[in-house]
Amino acid sequence: MFFQSHIGEIASLGVAVCWTMSALYFEKAGHKVGSLSVNLIRIFLAVIFLGITLLFTQGNFFPTDATFENWFWLGLSGVVGFFIGDLLLFQSYIVIGSRTSQLVMSLAPMLTAVIGWFFLSEILSLQSIIGIVVSVSGVIIAIAGKRLKLNIPFKGFLYALGGALGQALGLILSKKGIGDYDPLAATQIRAIFGFACFLILMIYLKRMNRVVLAMKDLKSMKAITVGTIFGPFIGVTLSLFAIQRTHTGVASALMALAPIIIIIPSAIMFREKITAQQVIGAFISMIGAAVFFI
Repeated sequence: MFFQSHIGEIASLGVAVCWTMSALYFEKAGHKVGSLSVNLIRIFLAVIFLGITLLFTQGNFFPTDATFENWFWLGLSGVVGFFIGDLLLFQSYIVIGSRTSQLVMSLAPMLTAVIGWFFLSEILSLQSIIGIVVSVSGVIIAIAGKRLKLNIPFKGFLYALGGALGQALGLILSKKGIGDYDPLAATQIRAIFGFACFLILMIYLKRMNRVVLAMKDLKSMKAITVGTIFGPFIGVTLSLFAIQRTHTGVASALMALAPIIIIIPSAIMFREKITAQQVIGAFISMIGAAVFFI
């Protein structure tokens, strides 16, 4: 059946939808309480939500049945993906802006495909390669804008590239560590390591007082909670489910459609104007995505 044969690709599209929703709510909260506080709280909430779900489904709050290999690779994935990748990406927003950063981040699917080829021996078909190139091209066209500065600070470019590499390596390491293991439990292992890293950083920077203030802001906490449900809870779990069932390069390309999917919700929530360029880019991306389902 079509659904069963393309379950990994369908799940990847679901991830893009989840990341669209989480991005909207995290952006809303980040403007009020800061990105570092949002990151720490969102991952902490993710650990709790995942633990409660595991308690009901498996009888344990923590993944006690995971092997050392599961803990090692998934934990490393949490450090690289949840912590290092996000830190570099948020820093690139400051240096070169979110639009240019997202353009560089569009390289993530291709980086994932290349690393997956070397690290996991994943060989993509010509059809999959065409799908990745077309969908990523559409994202680039939609995000680029007329006033994009090509002469950007090299440091900012490196930050954004680091964010893309963090995302790519996070997926590859996750696939290495998950095997046939439960995606929910695997996500919690990643979240535990990501949370520990952010907690150490916040204590080192002496910013825990900002986290406490953020938690007292009910509107921000509501936005972070909703963003967590769609992001680290459902979205990341779904992404691990997806890479269990399709190539990481293909999954990454479909997940990267979030900037396309976010166009209409963002226009509604933040009253942003939809341009012809965004519509054209979205159309090209959808053609690229359709290639994976032929």
